[in-house]
Amino acid sequence: MYLVPVERKETVYWITGASSGIGEALALLLARAGNALILSGRDVQALERVAAQLENQVEVLVLPFDLSQLDVFPEQVIKAISFKGHVDVLINNAGMSQRAPALETSAEVEQRIMTVNYFAPVALSKALLPHFIAQGSGHIVVVSSIAGKFGFALRSSYAAAKHALHGYFEALRLELKDIPVYVTLVCPGRVNTRISFNALKGDGSQHNVLDEGQRKGITAQHCARVIDKAITHKKYEVLTGKWELLPVYLRRYFPPVFYWLIKKVNAT
Repeated sequence: MYLVPVERKETVYWITGASSGIGEALALLLARAGNALILSGRDVQALERVAAQLENQVEVLVLPFDLSQLDVFPEQVIKAISFKGHVDVLINNAGMSQRAPALETSAEVEQRIMTVNYFAPVALSKALLPHFIAQGSGHIVVVSSIAGKFGFALRSSYAAAKHALHGYFEALRLELKDIPVYVTLVCPGRVNTRISFNALKGDGSQHNVLDEGQRKGITAQHCARVIDKAITHKKYEVLTGKWELLPVYLRRYFPPVFYWLIKKVNAT
């Protein structure tokens, strides 16, 4: 059983990875529609910078925490709900990429990438899910990647985590089929953010390079608009990007062409 949702004046969006890139673009976009926002990430100063841009527009809660510390999630959920009495949309946007061959990537780095990209969004969604069920509505958005559709060189652990997201949240969606709690998977291609700059090398150090392919990608603002539209229309899954989306369809319909082409694509 679930409760009939109460009509509310504003929607409360909780965005992880809200300090820059897609998360920041989402915050600015959603604020223009008058939604209340909860901004999470590790960098308090960066979150406050984003919140300052929204001053006098909407109510904002800056809720910083480290996504690798899964044991703090129940406490953060309580704080998030207490902000306005409800949360309506959780956008699991935070993530960490990789730029290293599999054989050069330490087990510690693999575990860190898997924790931030897979275990964290799973744990946070599970911690908030009872609230969604109790209020009779909710929407879980998971920012995955086209790397969740096929493996790609120098991103073995990253691709593994994104593949895992799809399996988990597609299963969760089926378990929620009789409840108005929705799950949307977002698969961006290359987006012009600092994700490649912050990507981890095999020893755990930062890549510290804005890859050429990343620089030529779609803007974070474009990606945010696609996500907003997908939420509005309760899409199961949405892809966004440029030519790099082509391999997704080639792998599905023309596997031999895909495997020939993907070997020739520059991994940076």
